[in-house]
Amino acid sequence: MRRLFCVASLAFFSAQFQALAGQALPVGRSIGAPVGFASACASYRWLCHGTAVQPRARGAAEQAGMPLLRRVTRAVNFSVRSTEDRSADDWTLPVGGRGDCEDYALQKMKDLIDAGFPANRLALSVVIGPHDENHVVLIARLDDGDYVLDNLNNGVKPWRATPYTFLATQDFRARSTWRVTLAGPRANEFS
Repeated sequence: MRRLFCVASLAFFSAQFQALAGQALPVGRSIGAPVGFASACASYRWLCHGTAVQPRARGAAEQAGMPLLRRVTRAVNFSVRSTEDRSADDWTLPVGGRGDCEDYALQKMKDLIDAGFPANRLALSVVIGPHDENHVVLIARLDDGDYVLDNLNNGVKPWRATPYTFLATQDFRARSTWRVTLAGPRANEFS
């Protein structure tokens, strides 16, 4: 009986996780980029001018998928110490091993691109946390859906499995453009 319960539980939770995975983050109309993003684009060419990969020309890094995302998330989260920017408009790579949420997200994006992960499968996203805090995360698009790489969590989760309300996301293809997202538990408050 106990074995049957364990098997049934595993099947149920596996199905629930699969239901959360496999979905792209919905995006709508264009919106202005967050303050600080333009200066980051000027500083980091890879942020806004990534090259597109042909649909069938997938590299080893993209095929590595989830293990690579997890490895980079853990490495950056452990190597950077969380601190507040002197200015809310300062989007940079971590300086002196310190950074805030967008700095972590930028470092993860850079490290993934350097590892060969396609830039057009990575995007920054502005979210609101469960306690009304503004936050920036990195979104990685795999064939089975969009995943969140976060400095507050060492796991890589499907976007629907996070507590975040997504407000705006960098366009995966037109990388200097941002799009309204409005997805997550409080999305209807902003529509």
